[in-house]
Amino acid sequence: MEPSEILAAVTSVWAVAMAVSPGLQIRSMLRTGSSEDVSLAYFGVLTVGFMLWVAYGIVNDDYVVAGPNAIATLFGIATIVIALRLRRRDGAEAGMPESRA
Repeated sequence: MEPSEILAAVTSVWAVAMAVSPGLQIRSMLRTGSSEDVSLAYFGVLTVGFMLWVAYGIVNDDYVVAGPNAIATLFGIATIVIALRLRRRDGAEAGMPESRA
């Protein structure tokens, strides 16, 4: 096996690992029941970036780029949705009006 083939395989596996890494944040939020320490702005910027890479990969027929970024987009959106739900729930429990964050 050529060094470039080994690097391609390792890079592909790592791309998928990076794509699912927001799952660690999701797990933490669900375990603690809070999204207080999660930056929605950060995940918003990150998720838009993932979507742009998906578009770039599709336009260039590069599904090695598009695939992991599509997975990352889903995890980014899930992270944002769960964080918002937890914040709305926390606001409701405190008797506060729903947040629009």
